[in-house]
Amino acid sequence: MFALYVHAHQLYIEGDYSRSLGLVEAALMMDNATYPIPEIYLRLVAVMDYMSLKRTEDARAHLLAAWDLARPDGLIEAFGEHHGLLGGMLESVIKKDWPEGFKKIIDITYRFSAGWRRVYNPATQETIADNLTTTEFAVSMLAARKWTNKEISIHLDVSENTVKSYLASAFRKLGISRRQDLEQYS
Repeated sequence: MFALYVHAHQLYIEGDYSRSLGLVEAALMMDNATYPIPEIYLRLVAVMDYMSLKRTEDARAHLLAAWDLARPDGLIEAFGEHHGLLGGMLESVIKKDWPEGFKKIIDITYRFSAGWRRVYNPATQETIADNLTTTEFAVSMLAARKWTNKEISIHLDVSENTVKSYLASAFRKLGISRRQDLEQYS
């Protein structure tokens, strides 16, 4: 099952969201026993794919299914590892109903990201932005994917002015001036 997660994640990275999603859905249908960790990872890839396809309700369903599997045993590391790819779903769904769980996920996100940058930056000779808050990052990722301020505000249940404020802060921190400039970070 975990190998299928790796393959689905690669398809996601390549932008082949429909194939990635098909692989995830097929893997979940074949699983006749409960293996919570690979299922959590597979469901998070489904969230990533559905968010890329702007199918937020389907993404929400997979996020909640993964959360229901993870919560009893505290298996929340995968949520922190995938935060930036989940399209603000943690902020939209987990933050308001499970604030303590959300705080733990964000702590994991910051620790994971710091380690990832120590490996990724030297290996690729690229620099990953590390000065955004997790919410600024989520809003910026959605904006880079051509979501409008209104779509982002509805998704995160905040005002359009709040979205504009997050984007303005992100632009300032990244030294950019246009939404199109975010694409280099997505």
